[in-house]
Amino acid sequence: MSTKRLDHYTYRVTWSPEDNEYLALCAEFPSLSWLAAAPESALSGIRKVVAGAVADMRANGEVPPTPLAEKHYSGQFRIRIPPHVHRALALEAADQGISLNRLASAKLTS
Repeated sequence: MSTKRLDHYTYRVTWSPEDNEYLALCAEFPSLSWLAAAPESALSGIRKVVAGAVADMRANGEVPPTPLAEKHYSGQFRIRIPPHVHRALALEAADQGISLNRLASAKLTS
């Protein structure tokens, strides 16, 4: 995997009060993290850890995860909810004169 492709992974750096350092994470590799005194060092550290993990995966014939930014999203997903919640949402949608799908989409984006 090229360095460019490694740049497509979703990295995040946040302050960790428990560790009194910056914590760097990669969404595609939730088990990996890196702590450092400076945010730039934390980001550099997690990028190296991810590069190592990807290299190990490839060496073992495994396929590294696709970066979230490169995945195709259909705009559809299924969710299971209790029947009473489904009923309440259906009634709310009917009261508003809109589809249940439109109501759920509006609630998810608000």
